[in-house]
Amino acid sequence: MAVRPEITLRVTRGVTRLFTELDWSHVTEMPLRSGRRVDVMALDPAGEIIVVEVKSDMADYLADRKWHEYLDFCDRFFFAVAPDFPRDQLPDDPKCGLILADQYEAVIFREAETDKLNAARRKSLTLKLARTAARRLTALLEVPPGQPPA
Repeated sequence: MAVRPEITLRVTRGVTRLFTELDWSHVTEMPLRSGRRVDVMALDPAGEIIVVEVKSDMADYLADRKWHEYLDFCDRFFFAVAPDFPRDQLPDDPKCGLILADQYEAVIFREAETDKLNAARRKSLTLKLARTAARRLTALLEVPPGQPPA
């Protein structure tokens, strides 16, 4: 759970806007078969899977050490933080890219090293991402006019 949910929401919005500009299909709060849920998962035009872990502040980062588990579910992994986040506290690991974001935009500040998934896992994750997105779209279409989505 985010320590500062308003910051998490703003950073996530900036990340999804960037991914839309890059023509990357994305889903927020993407569940994994491990029982974990990643903040943002995207599929780029080449079929690479990108996972983003949003951190609202240092307390959020220090309390949450599960990000290592996400490396097995993506070709590239990024932390996404607000521009004023103390970036020197994040891991200096080539497998961890960095996205700086606010609610309006985002920029890939440091690219992540690519670590290719095996074909079976890539297919499984691609199908899961597509099915999750389709279910969410269907749920939105089922909302009666004038009613907010559940």
